[in-house]
Amino acid sequence: MSETIAVPNPLGFDRVSKSDGVKRIADLIVASALILFTLPLMAIVAVAIRCESRGPIFYRQERVGLRGARFMVMKFRSMVENAEAGGRPIWAAQRDARVTGVGNIIRRFRIDELPQLFNVLKGEMSMIGPRPERPYFVEQLSGLIPGFDHRHEVKPGITGWAQVNYPYGASVEDARNKLAYDLYYIKTRSLSLELRILLATVRVVIFQEGAR
Repeated sequence: MSETIAVPNPLGFDRVSKSDGVKRIADLIVASALILFTLPLMAIVAVAIRCESRGPIFYRQERVGLRGARFMVMKFRSMVENAEAGGRPIWAAQRDARVTGVGNIIRRFRIDELPQLFNVLKGEMSMIGPRPERPYFVEQLSGLIPGFDHRHEVKPGITGWAQVNYPYGASVEDARNKLAYDLYYIKTRSLSLELRILLATVRVVIFQEGAR
């Protein structure tokens, strides 16, 4: 049985609304289409990772999702094997020495995130929502940033309002600033906002904004 991190729910998203059902259908359609479209690319990336360095092709990492439920997120491995050999989670840094040659390319174009489409199919994530954080950082940031747990009132996403408006975060102050964008998204969710995020995500990927 998976662990959960209990979170308060003052923003009122404790019920499944009609819009949530529509969003789930949209998630299934978009994720399925993207998997089919990018399958050849994912196959090439898998071979490149296998040829460049030893270790698994995919990287599984525990994250915190809707209402504190924990799940394993999937990504293409972009770092050397045992990148956190010390056992303590570490934020990625600019020019991180742990990133492999292939990893540098797939991170730049966000290709390492493609396996998360399968998390969307499983219902653990949505195409759009706050990025899921690791339990270690959730517990740390919840004690330092008031309201940080509110971001767990919706499903986490592959992309989100914070991701297209703020660069990669690697500090408590970054997390505080990104939270403002996440809370704005949660309070004002709409079809028009989601379309804006999708279009902005294309811009971020093409111009490699915030990659690390």
